[in-house]
Amino acid sequence: MALGFGSRLWRVSASIVLLFATSTTSTTIDDGKLFTVNGISYYGGGTAVSKIVTSADFNTTQFNADIVPITIIRTDDAVLTKDSLKDTISNYSASDDVFQIGFLQSVFLLYDGDGRSKADISSHQALQNFGSKVVMASPRYRPEAHLTPAKLSHDLPQGPYFFSPQTGEVYQAFRLYSDHQVAFTEAALSDGNGGFKPLPAAASGAMTKSVAVPSRLYYTPTSEKPLAGLRLGVKDIYHIKGLRTSGGNRAYYDLYSPQNTTGPAIQRLIDQGAIMVGKMGTVQFANGDNPTADWVDFHCPFNPRGDGYQAPGGSSSGPGAGIGAYDWLDIAVGSDTGGSMRSPGGMQGLFANRPSTGAVSLDDVIPLCHALDTAGVFSRNAATWSKVLHAWYQNFTDYREYPKKIFYQDSSFPATNTSAGAMLEEFVVKVEDFLATKREHVNISSQWEKTHPSTTAGAINDVLNTTYAFLVSVDQYRSLALPFYADYAKEHEGRRPFINPGPLARWTWGQNNGGDAAFTEALKNKTIFKNWWETEGYGKADEKTCSEGIYLYPYTQGDTQYRNVYFSAPTAPPLGFSNGRIAVLAGTPDMIVPVGEVAYNSTISLKTEYMPVTMSFGAARGCDFMLANLIEDLEKAGIVKPVSTGSMMYPS
Repeated sequence: MALGFGSRLWRVSASIVLLFATSTTSTTIDDGKLFTVNGISYYGGGTAVSKIVTSADFNTTQFNADIVPITIIRTDDAVLTKDSLKDTISNYSASDDVFQIGFLQSVFLLYDGDGRSKADISSHQALQNFGSKVVMASPRYRPEAHLTPAKLSHDLPQGPYFFSPQTGEVYQAFRLYSDHQVAFTEAALSDGNGGFKPLPAAASGAMTKSVAVPSRLYYTPTSEKPLAGLRLGVKDIYHIKGLRTSGGNRAYYDLYSPQNTTGPAIQRLIDQGAIMVGKMGTVQFANGDNPTADWVDFHCPFNPRGDGYQAPGGSSSGPGAGIGAYDWLDIAVGSDTGGSMRSPGGMQGLFANRPSTGAVSLDDVIPLCHALDTAGVFSRNAATWSKVLHAWYQNFTDYREYPKKIFYQDSSFPATNTSAGAMLEEFVVKVEDFLATKREHVNISSQWEKTHPSTTAGAINDVLNTTYAFLVSVDQYRSLALPFYADYAKEHEGRRPFINPGPLARWTWGQNNGGDAAFTEALKNKTIFKNWWETEGYGKADEKTCSEGIYLYPYTQGDTQYRNVYFSAPTAPPLGFSNGRIAVLAGTPDMIVPVGEVAYNSTISLKTEYMPVTMSFGAARGCDFMLANLIEDLEKAGIVKPVSTGSMMYPS
């Protein structure tokens, strides 16, 4: 039904979304309501965060709706004037995507300065011009004829809210965004008790969910909560209290109940102030699948770059696509076992990291391989990304002096007469200048041949050819597949659940080609490589700079990977050894940095489009903060640049 308030500036409509709750207490309004303010969808309701207490003669008939928008304005102005009020409202509009002029229909003034404040008549006239019908003020404002005296039962931060004139209850306002990239599996809200609940609201949109985000004005970062207000999406392999986990598998989602606890990796981010808004798409059980045919249970998220029909990379596909597409999402957590952070980071052109193994606890997370699994974060700028890493990981030393060596393997880089090659070469030169050094040309295969342990025979590619494949296929079969099969059979008369082609092929390959014995051998080879990399390779530690050098290699070079191409059915895990396997087997940090984008002629749009070029920064084990600091400083120097959302990283 339409709820008019006589203002030309805005219009609100509201409809009850769900009627499941039957509580008659005054602190809930069903499971919330869906509102439209000036054509923008909002969710409000649930649990009240405060109550406005007014005098007994407060006229509620001036409102012709049960729930109305309201803005809490906080200032420290001893005299609130037209100009200071306009400046405050302008700042709200510039810094927050939830607030808009429609929320000024009702206003509550709070004063944070010394003594008492005066709201002069010019401020009231300014609010009237914004469409305000009621202006309430706390007792710290001097009485004025144009102010309605009122109190809050619980203090509230500035920003937009919804308000019940009849009960006085105040509810947070959440803006609803359409998940048009299919990046999320389930949107969520805090349940107010340390857990979460699925979002009981949806706006219109084909094949899409809605995601609710709170006002940025509610949050102020502090030393205790440095991530306050950062909107966080989480890959759907992390268990979160109150929500089911899918792991990209429908049977898994339906079989297991909502979780009773939030895993420590995600809980730490929440404790640091991050706002969890939903769970995001993953290749099934964090494996590697090609869109679209391999994605059977869930649809593959859409990469926003280029023509919109390029693969997003995996397995952290949803987090990567979401950060590449949505300005309203600040950070997203994924995982990296064999490249699941770095691949989406490269395909979307983002800041993304695989940390040193063991950087954060992975209890209450669906495992791929316990010896290799790590948790990383995506961001569009180095400053935010570095801040999150410093707040999240607890076991690293914060080095501020940087290595003077750049390890550069010529065979890893494209020719400099190509678009990507020229771009990468220019970037390496700038990093050389920043570090006041020159690259050192290296060859990993030759170094291995000269210095590998005498007990290990063969070229590095031969020794490590199946190492990763056995580690992931056998470990996940034992730790996930077998208990999942047993639990499912118990509930479904002995039946087996459906498994996507990729993970099923991997599990089968591991069991058919050696099983537990092959896993043990692979773990031994992993340890051999790790020890060699730290002593004879290019992952040596340094007392002053943490790492002896920086290992640079290109991660993406602007290549296309169309999602409408049919591939052969998967038959085995990835085999072989490459740059991307170094961090996996050595347990070292590997961080993706956007460099630029190159043009291609799209067979989808029939236009010139652009795909990302990215560089990987590697260092010694435990040097995550050194790398994060370096990349942040490169951004400050203009060598690395923040990226935009949408089809291009750097739109003109």
